Amino acid sequence: MTSRLLMPYRSAGRAARSDVRRGSRPPEVRGSTRATEILDWTDPGVTALVNRVRGRASASETLRVAHGIIAREIRPVYSVEDRRRVSTTLRLGRGSCSQRMAVLEAVARAVGIRTRVRGLLVDGVFWYPRFPRLKPLVPEQVLLAWPEFRLEGAWVPIGELFGKGGGDGGFTNRGGETLFDAVARTTVDWGGATACGATGGGCDLSAQVRTDLGHFDSRDALFAQQGQTLCFAARAVSEPVLGRWSAGS
Repeated sequence: MTSRLLMPYRSAGRAARSDVRRGSRPPEVRGSTRATEILDWTDPGVTALVNRVRGRASASETLRVAHGIIAREIRPVYSVEDRRRVSTTLRLGRGSCSQRMAVLEAVARAVGIRTRVRGLLVDGVFWYPRFPRLKPLVPEQVLLAWPEFRLEGAWVPIGELFGKGGGDGGFTNRGGETLFDAVARTTVDWGGATACGATGGGCDLSAQVRTDLGHFDSRDALFAQQGQTLCFAARAVSEPVLGRWSAGS
């Protein structure tokens, strides 16, 4: 019941699968701390948030504290503008999962922590619980920029920022809890590498991934290559409504 009508043309997913079949190994993506069009951490509004989290005992604690502030102060909505600047999200006081994750990435870069993203095409069926009456309009695939942070010499996905473990029941994609909020409670793993345990089966979401597009230096680079989930016309029509529609309502 998912739809392709609202999606842009995308061929890179097929290329990614071909590379995997040929067994090629892409070069390491090192990420960066630089500001980008989306991660505009030099903006005064972003700097004000960064100043609230400086001076923590470790880089990991800095990000966890920032995550808590973002979760409390930026209202989760269903905005479809993935390329929105972080400074705009902060000014509006509301943002989608992707936009709130971008805020955390901007904070990380501002304090000297390299970030990168993993590009995932996630089955649209995964979002059915969010839009039970709009299933025919849910895109066939949703492009997700999943952040990773360079901490103590290793890349740590946002889903493991609070440690590994199944948590309390995993993530069901129902109600008011979003992916961004869920990572503070449970591991969210798109690769199937986490032992979720008896109560945390929902932390392994690898079955929802249609295509793993690999790593990109920034979400800007991912969206520049792949486009956004919805085409321009669909975003223009739906953003005025979805951009104010609170998650879970």
